[in-house]
Amino acid sequence: MKRLSRPCRARSLAAIVPGLLALALSPATAAAAQEGKLRIVQTNSAGDNVHIIDPATNEVVQVIDGIPKAHGVAAAPDGSTLYFSNEIDRTLEIVPTDVMEVTERIPLSGRPHNVAISNDGTKVYVAIIQDCSCVDIVDLARGEVVKSIPTRGTVHNVFMSPDGRHVAAGMIGARTLTIIDTSIDEAIWSLHFSGRTTGGYADGGVRPMAFETHPDGSTRRLFIQISNYHGVYVVDFEKRRVVEKLDMPSLPISRVTNDALQGSPGHGLAVSPDGRQLWSTSKPNGHVYAWSLPELEYLGGVEVGHIPDWLTMTPDSRYLYVANAGSNDVSVVDTQEMVEIARIPVGQTPKRNKTVVFP
Repeated sequence: MKRLSRPCRARSLAAIVPGLLALALSPATAAAAQEGKLRIVQTNSAGDNVHIIDPATNEVVQVIDGIPKAHGVAAAPDGSTLYFSNEIDRTLEIVPTDVMEVTERIPLSGRPHNVAISNDGTKVYVAIIQDCSCVDIVDLARGEVVKSIPTRGTVHNVFMSPDGRHVAAGMIGARTLTIIDTSIDEAIWSLHFSGRTTGGYADGGVRPMAFETHPDGSTRRLFIQISNYHGVYVVDFEKRRVVEKLDMPSLPISRVTNDALQGSPGHGLAVSPDGRQLWSTSKPNGHVYAWSLPELEYLGGVEVGHIPDWLTMTPDSRYLYVANAGSNDVSVVDTQEMVEIARIPVGQTPKRNKTVVFP
């Protein structure tokens, strides 16, 4: 199943804007690239493959075939293995990075969406969106689901907290955030987002999330995108309530698209690894927007491709990779210069992505 692709040339703005060092890596990213193989793993939700991008060149350097409708992606802490949720076969796909092909498929309780891995690399948590209102826990040593944690509704996303103590599970139809304690693998509290139904989608549906931490690594705030809201909810983790809402800018109607919104005008969040910025996608505006942390002061926006849908960043926080589901490419944004520096063609309807340092 392994296939090496011919490198796709990125459309670099360095050739257009004199003096823009579009593809220059900062020292921290260069060090990570030297120590291992820094890669951006890009899934394609309407295809059967996954594209691997080298951020040193912003080119596709490899394609993993045979994963139909990949939804979520997680990586072992040492980068030795990738894990993908396969919506068609309802399995967790195991891909060792030394062979870059599927070597094992683990059956799940139902159709999966996003996935998250424990900090010790022993368990994968899988959001189940159909057939079971639950989060599956896959024991990787045993190669099977060992527990399904019941939830109020089917689960769209699961995210691991940076300290590994909690999994945040988000439900669209049930409009609920549930927090799971990973030491006991039980739900310990939930927050419900009430709302109405608009265009067939429930306001209050929980979409992507991102964590902000205290200095000791524990969770301070959760940032959440909510169905039919063009912005970000801010949840105080200790108080267990919404404390603020961040509106994204409005553009003139002539510059807005309502295609493929699917009830989620914002569907991609990232807190920078250095903890200084929060980034959000805007599908209707075709932009990504940033706020400072911890102040939450608006920093500005960058125009990217059509229907931006997911985000990941390099370890030094310098570059943001934006999966553009509507234009089948990935935008690379310089977060200091606040400008798009490249676009990389990938597969059909790219969505979930992840930054990984391969061994």
